[in-house]
Amino acid sequence: MKAIEIRNKYLNFFKKHGHAVIPSAPLIPENDPSVLFTTAGMQPLVPYLLGEKHPEGSRLTDYQKCVRTNDIEEVGDNRHLTYFEMLGNWSLGDYFKEESISMSYEFLTKELGIAAEKLSVTCFGGDADCPKDTESAEIWKKVGIPEERIYFYGKEDNWWIAGEEGPCGPDTEMFYDTGKPACGPHCEPACDCGKYVEIWNNVFMEYFKDKNGYSKLAKKNVDTGLGLERMTMLLQGKETPFDTELFLPIMEKLKQLQKVDYIESRRIIAEHLRSSMMIIADGGRPSNLDRGYVLRRLIRRMIRHLNKLQINLEELSALIEMNVENLKEMYPDLEKKQDMIKSVILEEKDKFVKTLTHGEREFEKEIKKLEETGSKKIPGEIVFRLYDTYGFPPEVTKELATENGYEVESKEFEELFKKHQEKSRMGAEQKFKGGLAEQTEETIAYHTATHLLNAALKQVIGKDAHQRGSNITVDRMRFDFNCDHKLTDEEKKTIEDLVNQWIQEGLEVTKQEMKKEEAIQSGAECMFIEKYPDIVTVYSIGTVSKELCGGPHVKNTKELGTFKIKKEESSSSGIRRIKAVLIK
Repeated sequence: MKAIEIRNKYLNFFKKHGHAVIPSAPLIPENDPSVLFTTAGMQPLVPYLLGEKHPEGSRLTDYQKCVRTNDIEEVGDNRHLTYFEMLGNWSLGDYFKEESISMSYEFLTKELGIAAEKLSVTCFGGDADCPKDTESAEIWKKVGIPEERIYFYGKEDNWWIAGEEGPCGPDTEMFYDTGKPACGPHCEPACDCGKYVEIWNNVFMEYFKDKNGYSKLAKKNVDTGLGLERMTMLLQGKETPFDTELFLPIMEKLKQLQKVDYIESRRIIAEHLRSSMMIIADGGRPSNLDRGYVLRRLIRRMIRHLNKLQINLEELSALIEMNVENLKEMYPDLEKKQDMIKSVILEEKDKFVKTLTHGEREFEKEIKKLEETGSKKIPGEIVFRLYDTYGFPPEVTKELATENGYEVESKEFEELFKKHQEKSRMGAEQKFKGGLAEQTEETIAYHTATHLLNAALKQVIGKDAHQRGSNITVDRMRFDFNCDHKLTDEEKKTIEDLVNQWIQEGLEVTKQEMKKEEAIQSGAECMFIEKYPDIVTVYSIGTVSKELCGGPHVKNTKELGTFKIKKEESSSSGIRRIKAVLIK
């Protein structure tokens, strides 16, 4: 069964069960304070999981494009992906455990044809905070999973919460038995031996955690996620996602083009090319900051491995075209935006080739210094500095060292690189820390202020100025917008004054639900209009601002305080960034 068939079966199944099919949100979040990219299906639904009424109702389903970047360096093995697609269904205060589990079992066994004996499940085992989830276990028994294939684990495995505080609850996870031999007499889903593969996760959000502990939520929600690439691999009996139709054409082409054979390099190229194309199609651009830096890493890592396979970089254009052709049925945007995608990747390729040239010159300088000392060992610190400062790949440094009769002190480099990875991962986790937990009074105020800033930019710069991204914490807001010049001090002052004028006027913030076409005709603005459902929520701030948005917002602009621009800078080519605070 192909990936697109699985996706369509999923959406149609839940549609038959009363769920509204909503569009995938873009990979670059429109007004999300927590992450660089959309990392999970629940992320665009945060306001509704917190209590906002969704215009499409209380039962929803979709496929969601996701990017997770904590493990970029792991891509190349048999399972890690940075871009993936998550299938999900949600109940917003509607059904709960019994219906959720029953539908999951029916879909897996009837729609996908998975034999019931291939399935095992896990439930929350209980602790001092919350009781054992025997209810879910009993429901699983009732639908057909025998007791010996139901396992109980603690919070580390069967509990979900975003951040430190917020809505949370036990989950039940479904595992597919691959048929591989057991690793021992006690082999079970918690093992990493490869026999069991997690395929679906149903979260039962019935608690709220704060500094005082856990309490019950007034409204219970269900949040589920099923990874499409993993399910496709399993149903096709493949060892890795790279053996499915999602990657196979590009993998085979790379094998034809390569001069040396490294399967890890082929996987990295195929995965990073798809991820880069998807990010660019949704508005991402390479830069040295945040998501732009992630995209730059993906493209440059791909190019390094093209070099490693000794594939002529001129082939990159044809590889992009092949990937578009292969994926256009699933993602029509790729065909529409092919020229732009190609332009961005090839331009970044040319920049990186210059980086490699620059790095080689720096390497030669270091070699001359070492010649004076007589040492034949290149310190790991030098290898790391070439990588960290100039973007020069460590494997290239090692190759050049060998060619020149030198040896790299790998242990020192690896220690420095590990610290660098940990720091990067902590940064990525800090970006994700938030979500449900970070919908505070402060972030709601900053969220509302982004609408006023967007409106002010249109008045000062021109009506063609549009939001290109935002990031909000409890302490500040960051707002990206298209602009072809650095803002003058006068422009910044005028923008600041306009926003503060609207704040002082005490403008009411109102919400309406309407058809998408009506919203656009009424002058409402949004990013990625095609990604919104047929019924949308429109927030208006007096007559100053009207935008499609999920919320939440303050009720009156006087709640915001004083708006102050702290910095204005370049984010990437043609994109400027404003950092601002609200002073109360």
